Amino acid sequence: PGSLPFQKIIACNIGNPQELGQKPITFFRQVLALCQYPDLLSNPETRRSFPADAVSRAEHYLKSISGGVGAYSHSMGVKIVRDEVAKFIADRDGFPSNPDHIFLTDGASSSVKMVLTALITKPNDAVMTPIPQYPLYSATLTLLGGQGAGYYLDESRGWGMSVEELRRALKEARERGQNVRALVVINPGNPTGQCLPKENMKQIVDFCVKEKLVLMADEVYQTNTYSTTPFTSFKKVVCEMNAPVELFSFHSVSKGFLGECGQRGGYMELHNIDEEVRSQLYKLASISLCSNLGGQLVTGLMCNPPQSADPSYAQYVSERDSILSSLKRRAIKVAEALNNMPGVSCNAVEGALYAFPQVRLPAKAIEEAKKLGKTPDTFYSLALLDATGICVVPGSGFGQQPGTFHFRTTILPPENQMEDVLDRMKDFHKRFMQRYA
Repeated sequence: PGSLPFQKIIACNIGNPQELGQKPITFFRQVLALCQYPDLLSNPETRRSFPADAVSRAEHYLKSISGGVGAYSHSMGVKIVRDEVAKFIADRDGFPSNPDHIFLTDGASSSVKMVLTALITKPNDAVMTPIPQYPLYSATLTLLGGQGAGYYLDESRGWGMSVEELRRALKEARERGQNVRALVVINPGNPTGQCLPKENMKQIVDFCVKEKLVLMADEVYQTNTYSTTPFTSFKKVVCEMNAPVELFSFHSVSKGFLGECGQRGGYMELHNIDEEVRSQLYKLASISLCSNLGGQLVTGLMCNPPQSADPSYAQYVSERDSILSSLKRRAIKVAEALNNMPGVSCNAVEGALYAFPQVRLPAKAIEEAKKLGKTPDTFYSLALLDATGICVVPGSGFGQQPGTFHFRTTILPPENQMEDVLDRMKDFHKRFMQRYA
């Protein structure tokens, strides 16, 4: 204590909302508490302490789950929750969803790994991934002995995704001898925070159909949108186009306004996937027996929250809207502050939980980084941490255009602390640029 110029680490390096003070949704935790300790349901005080809809939902779940939350479930997940997920998807998109085509998983990450495991069968098998991209994909491909075929997002166009770039990346991958099997799209983007317009999504679907590529739609930030571009699911676009593309869609309880990262809940939906492939994925899921039951229940609650006639509805809406409106204000504030720093440019944070600014570092700073055996963006990020306690992730951890340097920061520090965080970041940046000018 006292040996550093700050009192605590501010974890802007990971999308972990509750670590930075975001409160959980009350109704979800009430239902979880009752399911985890069902003896509460026989206590008369419970019905005076818990709202009636939380009690009835817990009873509904427990009657449908053989052995309760301490027992294994079906390897694809509890049927009643898969039914809730299917209805959520159908209501969202206006097209039916089959609960037998839904897998409940430990967050979205485990389902992504499951699909990549099925796709990578030979050393030259490859998957197209965005640059920058959430490293889950590149790391898993390396672990499986497969390859990545990166395509660049266009920073000058708000991190846009062009079909011309997809064609270039695919052509070069095939010329390298890669057997490209799938395309990954993260929408809204991580780390880049962009939202894809619907017309662009149609172009992407057409590209996948023409090139016979599986489409992996990472949509875990679908409720985190702050611009005039609304979220549209790839499932909706594919159905509207009646396109034969093979589609895997992923969602999670870790993001959105829930921030329930530690609960490890999520789902994967299969669309236009051959029955034999689904059978093989079921075998993969069975290796781990099932995903955790608490995470499955939070996934059900995410997809089937209190409705307008329910006692908990007003509180649920108040909590939801308060979190989302605060995130939108913080998204605007962070981008504005970064753009006011000399040598820094940041696209608008249209969605997700991150900003990904470019920092034009002085030649002396780049040279100093090389002397220390570090990438320049790592050198900058570590200096920021040492001076302020603010922890961000260097852009090289996500990939970036050669010769450019970025870092990813979350927009998650509480609003009453955000001004201080940004002031410290600005003061550090000014001193850093002066030192290496």
